[in-house]
This record gives sequence, structure tokens and C-alpha cells, in this order.
Amino acid sequence: MPDSIALAAREVSKRYGAVTALERVSLEVRRGECVALIGESGSGKTTLLRCFNRLTDPDRGVVLVDGEDVAAVDPVALRRRVGYVPQDGGLLPHWRVRRNVALVPWLRGLADAQALADRALELVGLEPAAMAERWPRELSGGQRQRVAVARALAAGPDIVLLDEPFGALDAITRADLQGTFLDVRRDLALTTLLVTHDLAEAFLLADRVAVMHLGHVEQVAPPAELRAAPATPYVRALLARARMVA
Repeated sequence: MPDSIALAAREVSKRYGAVTALERVSLEVRRGECVALIGESGSGKTTLLRCFNRLTDPDRGVVLVDGEDVAAVDPVALRRRVGYVPQDGGLLPHWRVRRNVALVPWLRGLADAQALADRALELVGLEPAAMAERWPRELSGGQRQRVAVARALAAGPDIVLLDEPFGALDAITRADLQGTFLDVRRDLALTTLLVTHDLAEAFLLADRVAVMHLGHVEQVAPPAELRAAPATPYVRALLARARMVA
């Protein structure tokens, strides 16, 4: 696999009983690139994302992270080096903010876990002095998601997986976090795979957009190309529903 490819899925399939979640899906994400997975509920977006940190193991196909077949990698070690933000943030309610953010550096035995946590909080626009000792329940929805992103960044991963991280937020808070995400991703040159149901968000945040439908990838292209030349009737209809037809 070329050095420029950080994430790759090759002919990946996954079934849950009678339901086909993924059917021979192939996708590559270049180093430093953001690719958004877009599609309706049940299209396979989250299943594909979770294959890259082995929260899901495919039935067939190969998944590569930094050129390594993840099937041969210890899943716990993999999750400690790949940042992950679930849809609900996943903060531990009985831990204060700084301890939540320091989780992965602490698990990896890094001596400066608390300092790394404070730096990550600053990266996402939160002042450690004001936030570090607060409980998750004391935070707004936007603050909780910022803390979740900080936790994903604290150990300095090159790759971050985000599963609809802004989906439950109000429009103003969502726009604010999208701007923060853009700044952080560019500053740190992160490789990012982002699941979203919002085509406008995908066009704003991603270098390329992968449209998924019923377990298949219909098209992968930069936003401008996707809008100008939809490859399938489904992609065309999705763009029309989002009022993004060229």
C-alpha cells in the first residue's frame, strides 16, 4: 500500500443476520485527508467506520490502518492509537473533564497525561482552568462534544474516526464546532474519516465525500465534482433532496 494511504478497506463485507450492512466495499483515505461517509440510516456508514478500529470485524475483505491488516493487530492497542469520537461523545459520567480527556494518554502510560489533556482542551477551545474539574453533567451539549473531541486528540493520534459527532447539536453550536474541527484538522494535519447524515456538513468539512447506499459505495469524489457530475441516480436524488444540484 502506498505510504500516502492511511486507511484502506478492500472488498469489505458485513452481515448482521439477514441484513447486509456492507457488500464488497472498497475505500481509501489518504494521509492528512478528510473523507466524509454520507448516506441514509442503514447505508453502512457507521459499520464501515467501526471496521477501522475493530469495534466491528468484517466477515470478508481486508481493512488496513497505516498499511497494517487490522485483523492481525490487537484491538485494544489499535483503539489507543486511533482517535475515536462516538455520536454521544461517550464521556465517563463519574470522571471529571480532565480525567476523561487524559484517559488514552494514561492507558498508554504517558508520563504527562494531564498536561496532554490540558493541551487538547485548549485545541478545541476550552480553557483548562475553567473546565478541567467540571463533571460531564455540568456541561452543555456543545461543551461535551468538544471534550469528546479533545479526548480523541489527547494522545496525539494521526488518525481520527468521528461518528456523527455534531448531529445532536443545535444549529449555532453545530456551526461553531464545525469551524473548530476544520481549524484543528488543518493545524494537526489529521487523517479523518467522518460519518454524517448531513450533506452540507460533508461538503463543508471533507476533502472527498463517499456516498453510501444499502451497503455499497455509490461514488467517492470531492464536493465540487460530486455536485457537478453525480455518478448514479441515487447520488443525483440525494443531491436534489439536499438542494445541492449544480
